[in-house]
Amino acid sequence: MDTAHITLLITFCLAAFAAIIGVVSLQKGERSKFTFLLMAGAFVSECVFLYIRGEQRGRCPLSDWGEILVFIAWSLSIFYMLIGSAYRVSLLGFFSAPLVALLSGIAMLPGVLDSDVVRVATDTIDAWGELHAALSVLSYGALSLAAVASVMFLFLNKKLKDRQLTGGLFKNLPPVFELITLIKRLVFVGLLILTAGILSSLKMEGMMTHLSHLWAAVGVWVAYVLFLMWSQVKGMTPGTFAKICCVLFVASLIPFGLL
Repeated sequence: MDTAHITLLITFCLAAFAAIIGVVSLQKGERSKFTFLLMAGAFVSECVFLYIRGEQRGRCPLSDWGEILVFIAWSLSIFYMLIGSAYRVSLLGFFSAPLVALLSGIAMLPGVLDSDVVRVATDTIDAWGELHAALSVLSYGALSLAAVASVMFLFLNKKLKDRQLTGGLFKNLPPVFELITLIKRLVFVGLLILTAGILSSLKMEGMMTHLSHLWAAVGVWVAYVLFLMWSQVKGMTPGTFAKICCVLFVASLIPFGLL
């Protein structure tokens, strides 16, 4: 097992441990003090992995599905650490950690991560293409965290409707309107980053050879813009907004998986 796979294994273990600690703390009715630290450790491990693969390839490590999955987990971790603490959403780590563990676990499966890495010649690297790829994947970090927060909202909303208000689940939580505001802002931030990614693609060399990926990104962008416009103009309940946010994120992954 090489260094890159070792760091990937460390990421998986830290994220999985963070999820387990979150479950145990939740059952005890306590707020986990170690989830954030474990997720921060997973983030550092992801940084090391991406650095190693970047050095091996001589470019932004987004050349196989394993690297893409780790890049999404990395961006998800960034937004969790920035947004989660700012909004006092302690449960966000409880919902985010399993997703980070899942993404890194899939990346470790045989054949997902290229074993024979070919270093790219420096003079063949297109800076605009690298920026487009990095921004596009980074936007999915914000959109994925919005989906995670939506699942969290739907779960808590069901508990409220069933009048299951005891235990640690509702301890230290922000008001519901803050959670919905968080989801909307994450979608908006993700959309802004995706917009920058699409605009940077217009400067790429050989843009015509990447039209399928560009149209996929534009399709995702249009879907999210229409979604936000619909919610602003027509209005929708928080539950409906959260459900559509989850469905839209999953659907947005399909075109890139088929390309």
